[in-house]
Amino acid sequence: MNPVLFDDETRLNLLPFTFTRPVAWIRFGILTLREKWELKLGVTAGSLTEKYLSAKFPCTANGESVYINGSVIPGDALVAAIKNLKRGTRLVKDGVVLAAVADAAEAQSSKSLLAIPLDAVQYEGPVQRIQNTWDIFSGNEQAITDDFQLLTKGRKSASLSKTNHTVNPEKIFLEEGARVEHAFINASGGPVYIGKGAEVMEGAMIRGPFALCDHAVVKMGAKIYSGTTIGPHCRIGGEVNNSVLFGYSNKAHDGFLGNSVIGEWCNLGADSNNSNLKNNYSTVKMWSYKEEDFVSTGLQFCGLMMGDHSKCSINTMFNTGTMVGVSTNIFGNGFPPKMIPSFTWGGSEGFSNYRLQEAMEVAHRVYERRNLNFDATEQAIFKHLFDESTLHRAW
Repeated sequence: MNPVLFDDETRLNLLPFTFTRPVAWIRFGILTLREKWELKLGVTAGSLTEKYLSAKFPCTANGESVYINGSVIPGDALVAAIKNLKRGTRLVKDGVVLAAVADAAEAQSSKSLLAIPLDAVQYEGPVQRIQNTWDIFSGNEQAITDDFQLLTKGRKSASLSKTNHTVNPEKIFLEEGARVEHAFINASGGPVYIGKGAEVMEGAMIRGPFALCDHAVVKMGAKIYSGTTIGPHCRIGGEVNNSVLFGYSNKAHDGFLGNSVIGEWCNLGADSNNSNLKNNYSTVKMWSYKEEDFVSTGLQFCGLMMGDHSKCSINTMFNTGTMVGVSTNIFGNGFPPKMIPSFTWGGSEGFSNYRLQEAMEVAHRVYERRNLNFDATEQAIFKHLFDESTLHRAW
């Protein structure tokens, strides 16, 4: 099998996170969607995404390949149905292409796998998809539980120090090299996963389901509630509830983050807070890039969506349902607007353009601190997104 995870129109509903990655590179639970598929299929998957992202996320397909919808969660029955797909067919449910066996040249030249002349096979089983940004945190508790079972089945946890106070310790799993001392961990409501080289410092309080991915850190005295994923190389302090941080992002100090999704390379300044519940307890609305307007999330609790490379200063306050684009720099008193375009600089008192060269210089320094290179491929993505966001930055 030569699987390729493709983006469909759902990508627009998952902006700003899909400005900088294909849909399947979104973290949901412990793993990204791509990592889930690769574990289920036992092979590495390519990506069919926007042209400006293809250099970083190549397709790798030649000849006939199996194309799988990157927004779909790989349940066992669905995986079996995809493995049984025959040449020249596509698997469909409710008008959505779940998978197709197609020629690589045709798939890469077509804007939709629906446009390729293939025989439709109706899938009758249940399908779970990530269709909106808020789906990422609202489904994260179950996703952590599912990934925990997938990753730990038949394996034994590394030893957990006796200095910790635990509830339901059989649902706590440490990878090799993880360090946890003098912490309070309650896994009675769901599993707790601590990745390779990760650290939970003394006094931290954690309630499962919870995932701390490889080389991430929970700092002293942090309060972490269920449904939270801290991605690789993140540093977390303060109070966090039902939120997902993709990776390489920091919320290292006190302050509240709830019902939120934070991309990569973000930084939340000390004592920054977000609201996740309106004063009148009504349903939260959030900006939609697809609709170019605010739409109902259908949720009473919904916080902050922050795209990659965005940062805020100390004491920043975010209102319920705030959408932040890529590479923004937010500071100042009061609440900033609920929609903050990419490459902006400012806050409640007004914004100006975050000059591209300065934004790239900051990104270069941030990568360098992690021994990574903000190379020409990354720079080209920045330049594309800067030009694309000009319309939203018409001050």
